Amino acid sequence: MHKSVSKRLAATATAALLVSVCGSSYSAAHELPVGDGHVASRPAKGYVYACRMHFRGGGAYATGAWFHGRTWNPNQKPHVQGNVTWPSARLSVTTSGDSLHIRGNGLPVKQATGRFPISPTDPAFRYDRNPNSIQARSVDLDLPVHPVRARSPGCLPMGMIGVTVTGVAIYSAVDDGGRDAAAHEIQDRCDGHPERTGRYHYHSASPCLPGARNNRLVGWALDGYPIFGMRDKRGKTLTNSDLDACHGRAETVKVGRLTYDYAYRLTAEYPYTIGCFVGRR
Repeated sequence: MHKSVSKRLAATATAALLVSVCGSSYSAAHELPVGDGHVASRPAKGYVYACRMHFRGGGAYATGAWFHGRTWNPNQKPHVQGNVTWPSARLSVTTSGDSLHIRGNGLPVKQATGRFPISPTDPAFRYDRNPNSIQARSVDLDLPVHPVRARSPGCLPMGMIGVTVTGVAIYSAVDDGGRDAAAHEIQDRCDGHPERTGRYHYHSASPCLPGARNNRLVGWALDGYPIFGMRDKRGKTLTNSDLDACHGRAETVKVGRLTYDYAYRLTAEYPYTIGCFVGRR
């Protein structure tokens, strides 16, 4: 049984990786609410329930014309230049017993990134001087095949909160200053960038992520529950109003032969991926 599940998971991941998403029908919403200030010390819809409420500062140091008061336009925001490929990127997803094993080196499989550190000659440097370079960083996760709801939701740390089917880490929607990272920080065309240790990651629904605009698996949260794309099985694009405080909902979804009773959902609006952990950790 477990071998069959592993094969189906591998097939699902492989099929996803072969889909060319950049330049496809994905298009960001024109105007989105800025998520600044939507960080809370308890679960709340449309907020990040953060494990810490005091932030260091840092991140992008200037805002640009893509901000319009309390909204921002992703289509007007610049991207870090470059088209760097990563032939050494690797990811494996297998099961044994009651565990889902995700192993990789944190580099995006079959995807390109921008060029980091951001060069002074890159127009993005005007707003964000990210000095970090992308480095291979271990992904070594053993997640429950049958995750269980926690008695109460768990807070999100700074750092990895999940991983995508392409091996890229998912971070929460907040930057080091506690602001809306997707709105403020300048990322590459896949909406990714590296942090101080070199780990490449997303804060939002990457346009290069297979399944982001569909009812498909896009990754797993660290509590073991799956993360699915923006549309439900009827094709409706989901928003925060359709989801709970952790940015997911109780529903039956299947990944290979695995069946889950809950899934987090991507949205175009903050907090984009996960608002808190609904499962035990």
